[in-house]
Amino acid sequence: MSIADTLLPEFDQEMATTRRVIERVPTDKAKWKPHDKSFSLGHLTQLVAGMPSWITNAVTQTSLDLGGYPGYSYEKTEDLLKGFDKNVKEARQAIAQSKDSDYAVKWSLKRGDQVFFSAPRGVIVRQTINHLVHHRGQLTVYLRLIDVPVPSIYGPTADEPMPGLSPSK
Repeated sequence: MSIADTLLPEFDQEMATTRRVIERVPTDKAKWKPHDKSFSLGHLTQLVAGMPSWITNAVTQTSLDLGGYPGYSYEKTEDLLKGFDKNVKEARQAIAQSKDSDYAVKWSLKRGDQVFFSAPRGVIVRQTINHLVHHRGQLTVYLRLIDVPVPSIYGPTADEPMPGLSPSK
């Protein structure tokens, strides 16, 4: 079994779950923060929606240069979902087309000439999926705090049973 074959089922599950979380984000609450030091809901959602593109980069490039990235903005949830769907499609295609040897290639995160860290692409792809899941978890806390029903993720939530299962009586 190839590395791509082992990654794709997890990728597909996590991206489907992430989409269910993003689609619950109310656009009109984009500037809301749980604390002054926290990311706003809109910025956190924008981050999560863009993260699959980091996987595409990790699989197809040898570095990501943060120097060219624009700052965060406030987008409609509908637009973030469109971007997320595009990013997921491209990342899935990059993984599906990859060879095992691609995952041993060194990849670096940098800003201009400053290298923050380097690791094999395989490590970066796994870390990026985990990083996305972490921020998705933050999004669910934000949703709970603004009283938006939290979708089922790895199991039922107080608001929703697992897909395919009827709620307990």
